[in-house]
Amino acid sequence: MSVRDDQLDTLKVVGKDYDFYRIADLPGIDHLPYSLKVLVENLVRNIDGANITDDHVKALLDWDPAAQPSHEIQFTPSRVVMQDFTGVPCIVDLATMRDAVKKLGGNPEVINPQVQSDMVIDHSVQIDKYGVADAVEQNMDIEYQRNGERYQFLRWGQQAFRNFRVVPPGTGIIHQVNIEYLAKVVMTKAGERGRDLAYLDSCVGTDSHTTTVNGLGVLGWGVGGIEAEAAMLGQPISMLVPRVVGFKLTGSIPEGVTATDVVLTITDMLRQHGVVGKFVEFYGEGIASVPLANRATIGNMGPEFGSTCGIFPIDNVTLDYLRLTGRSEEQIALVEAYAKANKLWGDTTDPDYVEPQYSEYLELDLGAVVPSIAGPKRPQDRIRLSESKEKFEATLPAYETDKTVQDPIAVSTEFRGDFDIKNGDVAIASITSCTNTSNPSVMIAAGLIARNAHAKGLKPKPWVKTSLAPGSQVVADYLKAAGLQDDLDALGYQLVGFGCATCIGNSGPLLPEISEAINANDLTVTSVLSGNRNFEGRISPDVKMNYLASPPLVIAYALAGTMDFDFETQPLGKDQDGNDVYLKDIWPTNEEVAAVVDGTVSREMFLKDYASVFEGDRRWKGLDVPEGELFAWDENSTYVRKQTFFDGMKATPDPVKDIHGARVLALLGDSVTTDHISPAGAFKASSPAGKYLTDRGVEPKNFNSYGSRRGNHEVMVRGTFGNIRLRNQLLASVGEEITPGGYTYDFLDKKPTTIFEASRDYIDHDVPLVVLAGKEYGTGSSRDWAAKGTVMLGVKAVITESFERIHRSNLIGMGVLPLQFPEGESYESLGLNGTETYDISGVEELNKGVTPKTVHVTATHADGSTTEFDAVVRIDTPGEADYYRNGGILQYVLRNLMR
Repeated sequence: MSVRDDQLDTLKVVGKDYDFYRIADLPGIDHLPYSLKVLVENLVRNIDGANITDDHVKALLDWDPAAQPSHEIQFTPSRVVMQDFTGVPCIVDLATMRDAVKKLGGNPEVINPQVQSDMVIDHSVQIDKYGVADAVEQNMDIEYQRNGERYQFLRWGQQAFRNFRVVPPGTGIIHQVNIEYLAKVVMTKAGERGRDLAYLDSCVGTDSHTTTVNGLGVLGWGVGGIEAEAAMLGQPISMLVPRVVGFKLTGSIPEGVTATDVVLTITDMLRQHGVVGKFVEFYGEGIASVPLANRATIGNMGPEFGSTCGIFPIDNVTLDYLRLTGRSEEQIALVEAYAKANKLWGDTTDPDYVEPQYSEYLELDLGAVVPSIAGPKRPQDRIRLSESKEKFEATLPAYETDKTVQDPIAVSTEFRGDFDIKNGDVAIASITSCTNTSNPSVMIAAGLIARNAHAKGLKPKPWVKTSLAPGSQVVADYLKAAGLQDDLDALGYQLVGFGCATCIGNSGPLLPEISEAINANDLTVTSVLSGNRNFEGRISPDVKMNYLASPPLVIAYALAGTMDFDFETQPLGKDQDGNDVYLKDIWPTNEEVAAVVDGTVSREMFLKDYASVFEGDRRWKGLDVPEGELFAWDENSTYVRKQTFFDGMKATPDPVKDIHGARVLALLGDSVTTDHISPAGAFKASSPAGKYLTDRGVEPKNFNSYGSRRGNHEVMVRGTFGNIRLRNQLLASVGEEITPGGYTYDFLDKKPTTIFEASRDYIDHDVPLVVLAGKEYGTGSSRDWAAKGTVMLGVKAVITESFERIHRSNLIGMGVLPLQFPEGESYESLGLNGTETYDISGVEELNKGVTPKTVHVTATHADGSTTEFDAVVRIDTPGEADYYRNGGILQYVLRNLMR
């Protein structure tokens, strides 16, 4: 008998019996962190004697908080969530796998999601129309015109695949829909003894901010689309048992401080502490006073502080939120009974409560938090609002060039009249993204600031593009019910859509006259958004500096019109009587905000808005949908194309090989993000992707974005390393000027060219490629195309000082070798500049079933001299080694399914 058989028990909940796996009496469970108890339940329930054994469970129960991660386990998520940018390529790959199975003589229908998989279409709405009454309808019409092909394909997938549901456009942001509707906290399915089995909800998502769901006590995190597909197909996710950071919250938020300020403070603290690859768990008496929406806002920022998750335990706050959001009383009772029966209940006043042990400890007194923003290019770069003006003035010169005009530039527009714009002006002030729009307190605060500003006759400056893109329809309901939408409208904050919008780079075009003035005079304008990402080149191609702020501060900056502003000493404008109005004059009190939240946000709103969540509007229902188990690929489609990853695939993989004579495609610095590697936003007609589309008759106005074209590998490979802010130092190494964007030096052709064109030349001549980079390579979103594009360019290895978690595993998932320079070394310290050729030996050890700790790298300089070093192999688990040997995770899964 295994632990699995021993621990199967019965749970009685309000007159109904459930099967469940009891972990409460397992030796060692008491002092485990909540998140590791979740993993214990996951292992016990999924023991199969091969991938998961009793020994895995015992090792986890014997967890040593002080130990470094070394013990591998297999985590089997209960479900998968996707957004459309990253989800479309998942479904393209599944459809392509069906074709591949048929070609290998199998049954295509073996390719089906094995666990519940939900896609929320939220990343495609772009802010083309704003500041007008029907902006939301106009933007949705344009969205369907642009994305009709993709949406038809997803409708086909909804019908062709089992266990796959699609939440249509215009509903909300994936993470808000997840916490408000999809997440169950405790799930049920038919058990083996004739009754339902109750088990813990857990999920992975194709968006790094899947960690939002951690606020509900649901363990989950963002993975690349590659790992998500494997999870959908029933593959467990290989991971090392992590160190767990206990983050104690005490005190309460002071007057004038928002949940956003708390989140930016926590992000700053955890980035400084260092939590990449670790779990973060919030605990202590103080969490009982942290509302669920704030917990979700904190959890959401996990990728920004770098941890795998940022989780809260289940307690009464969880139950209250489930009730508010329309979950049934039966479900709420099940969650409470299950959590208490399995020692997952996080109430510190409970007599049975045992404080967990953690690997590392941090503490924050919420009372010490001050108003903050973050920027101009990383979410962890927090700035006290009181110091924002001087910090901005100190940072601005780094963004100016000898072409930058310092004097104000006159602009004349039909839409917003005539005005001057100058360096530092706010071009975009957008309330958007999952970070804040799931949080009624900051959304209501924004509405109250709008009301107070409107009453005093204040208006945003005419050069500011204002927008409101909530995370769910419930937000629109409660803003309207509170009478605040009228005030937001009066300030230009009309609804523009329900989706990610500005935060993913779908901020839409600035007025052409403004854009022209910025680019002709090399002005440094700014954006302020209530999002979680402000990386370079992400928000708008016209905007160099981007700042994160709470929704009420977004409106404050729209009123100020510039980042060069001190809210304490400078007035926002004058009221009708000519008196100066300062931010403090229109800022609502915490009590005022709480009163409106309590008086307007209701369970009935959630029940109404989620009653027909999968049905969609007339546009969705009116799509022409193809039928059949195999997708009818259209050779002329520029949105959805059959993938090439499985072309020529054999039933058994070829042995992996050492790398010889490789050239450097890109030589990059620190903090290269997945946005740098695979941008999501707009692109120009002169880019390789633009030329590809132009050659196929697509006009530049219909290019859409890289994100929306992710179902077409031809566009995506041409956009890889195509971010307009990328700086390839290789150009400087050969004496060329560094042109920002996707450029490199082709050593075969002996000239600078685009990264894509150089890669074609190298592939034609069988020359393998490597990328060299600094610290934190692959920071940011769980962007599968950052890895897919890398392999399609012919890159065999990436050598860095350190990797961020998701991108490293994605590289392995595509058959690219992630290597690190020896501890304390870098390409600079080793005297490398990218002009060398590279030989990497020791890779073939993997064919013997051994993962070498290091491989030997020989860099041969132009004069024939060599630099040699042992690079650390970042294949961290045996499961990852299997993926690499198979040429990638999808090939591994496909071969297994064929068996």
